[in-house]
Amino acid sequence: MIQDLALILIVAGIVTLIFKRLRQPLVLGYIVAGFLVSPHMPYVMSVVEKANIHTWADIGVMFLLFSLGLDFSFKKIVKMGITPVITVCMMMLGYSVGRMFSWSDINSIFLGGMLAMSSTTIIYKAFDDLGLRQQRFASLVMSVLILEDILAIVMMVMLSAIATGDNPDSGAMLMSVVRIGFFLTLWFVVGIFAIPLFLRSTRNLMTSETLLIVSLGLCCFMAVVSTKAGFSSAFGAFVMGSILAETVEAEKIEKVTEPVKNLFGAIFFVSVGMLVDPAVLAAYAVPIIVIVLTIIIGQVVFGTLGFFLSGQSLHTAMRCGFSMAQIGEFAFIIASLGMSLNVIADYLYPIVVAVSVITTFLTPYMIRGAEPAYRLIERHLPKSLVLQLNSLTVRQHDGEKTERRSQTSQRVLWRRLLRSMALNTVVYTILLVAVTYISLTVVLLFMRTILPHWWANGVTGIIAVTALAPFMRAIVMKKNHSEEWQQLWAMSALNRLPLLSTVVARGAICLAFLFYICNYLARFRNAVVIVIGIMVIILIVLSRQIKQRSIRLERLFLKNLRSRDVAAQVKGAKRPSYASHLIERDLTMAEVTVPPNSLWAGQTLAELQLGRKLGIHVSSILRDGRRLNIPYGAERIFPADRLQVIGSDEQITEVCKALETAVIPDDEGLYEDREMILRQVVINGNSPVLGKALRESGIRERYGLLVVGIEQGQQNLTSVNPNHVFEYGDVVWMVGERQSFEAIGY
Repeated sequence: MIQDLALILIVAGIVTLIFKRLRQPLVLGYIVAGFLVSPHMPYVMSVVEKANIHTWADIGVMFLLFSLGLDFSFKKIVKMGITPVITVCMMMLGYSVGRMFSWSDINSIFLGGMLAMSSTTIIYKAFDDLGLRQQRFASLVMSVLILEDILAIVMMVMLSAIATGDNPDSGAMLMSVVRIGFFLTLWFVVGIFAIPLFLRSTRNLMTSETLLIVSLGLCCFMAVVSTKAGFSSAFGAFVMGSILAETVEAEKIEKVTEPVKNLFGAIFFVSVGMLVDPAVLAAYAVPIIVIVLTIIIGQVVFGTLGFFLSGQSLHTAMRCGFSMAQIGEFAFIIASLGMSLNVIADYLYPIVVAVSVITTFLTPYMIRGAEPAYRLIERHLPKSLVLQLNSLTVRQHDGEKTERRSQTSQRVLWRRLLRSMALNTVVYTILLVAVTYISLTVVLLFMRTILPHWWANGVTGIIAVTALAPFMRAIVMKKNHSEEWQQLWAMSALNRLPLLSTVVARGAICLAFLFYICNYLARFRNAVVIVIGIMVIILIVLSRQIKQRSIRLERLFLKNLRSRDVAAQVKGAKRPSYASHLIERDLTMAEVTVPPNSLWAGQTLAELQLGRKLGIHVSSILRDGRRLNIPYGAERIFPADRLQVIGSDEQITEVCKALETAVIPDDEGLYEDREMILRQVVINGNSPVLGKALRESGIRERYGLLVVGIEQGQQNLTSVNPNHVFEYGDVVWMVGERQSFEAIGY
């Protein structure tokens, strides 16, 4: 095993150094290294135990997806945007190509999944090499790629369900989606409650080493939970990474786990290269070429269309679509999933690797080719049509403004209220299911070991209802006092019955849970159960204690969910959340930095009088990683302070101008005149300090000179007492500038 590992890492190291020198993606270097150490390359040493390599590769996939989860916020999963349009179209296109070559359904489905995902790593590297990463279209592409990665995780779970099921139909696929949504919501809510609290309480004990161990332990724990729930370990690792991405320690975790990810990720990509068989590539040259063309044409067409329909101009949409014409790491992960499940043919893996290599090399040329392609279309289309297509973004923004103006309409209010009610009900219902399941399995079994049967049932029922009460109250009462509810209630009497019916419907959901628990534990008659359930729900709704518990739990969840954003705001890495609301009142929040040579340095806010002179307010001062909120007038300004100020655009401009002009003049060009020299001075009859004590002479204050010492017939100088009176013939050594000596007459 050690021999194989040494061979893999040495060859991978040499090859990746060469690829780094050639400015090519390291992923391709790992694949080439894998081919060199595979049995298909008889001219060099090859790996002996492939089973060990594949085990490490599976671990590599897990850590890769854990790292991917750390890269973005889990909150983006609810903002899929245009990503499903592009992904679904490419998946259908890939499936059609597979069927065109008479491949089986499962091979074609997996091929569609491989072709649906563009490579985040490769595109990021290409943008960086071409100097385009800071352009607006590049940020649009990267945001869509991140969302595609999320969708790829869901797709992997669905492919696993399809591959392991017998003749999967639409119902089975729908249940797979429901299961994914259920467990994602449950794990996310529970994780956001528990993990930030744990990390917050142990923050002072966490070193880099302990944080690494804890993070990887949580990753492996969620991987085990995921496999127990019927999903893959990689899916669980991704979920845990996404949960940790919401914590304050996310950046530190990403930093300490990066070497582990790089090591096992390299082994995974090397294992991908080991499956490349030249004989298979030669036999399937035609499918490889067809699939390459399918990716290029499909991503150009569907990618451009997707961005265009999202409101981008034709020019921007084409640049985005051309940039996504390749496949990468997720294609390998999906292919390895199919291989591990033994559901795809052996030839599919090397075909996908070859397609990825070809499209990766073509990526920079595709990005550059977007401009000539747009110019070609621009020349052949009527100018009026081109202008109309490129002005679509402006029209959409105008439409959004119009919609915002009509927010008070009944239809908009109903839509917003029902959407928020549905989300709230789904999340809390999932929590009710989880608590009910734990109560009737784990808690009940434990109670029956220490109590008689019926006593155990009764205690379990009380514990279950107590735990469920805050969530039930949130389902029934939350959103009943929202702004939309109040506006609809006051707007028309016809709205009141539908509003009350939403309360009844949500109460029925809670009643169903109580009915199930009571019937499971007591086997009461239905009428008795219903009466008990209604009484319990009434008590839950009216209980102030349960109301406070429900509010505390929700506030704790929101606090943990926003902890990373709040930490970034406190450190000054992100604008405060209130800044966006100032725009509605024609105000803005800006951050200005005090230059090192600023005349403001050393003065207090009261002395500067920024509010009276410039009309702005200093809301915070950022200094050495600390934040001083709402500073007092006695707060002193220091060089390099970052001031967060609130005012109008004109006032902010005046502040910037004032900072630029209020600086100490530079000494540039006068350096020779500012040289410090040491000179021997003999006190004579014309000296202005003759007969004066050192403290009264004004040598330092008036002339800018420093008395170092006085000669008294010794080799070393004698320090001068401040009360020493200068006498005729004293030999004094002074330090100062030349013009200072000239001013005193020496």
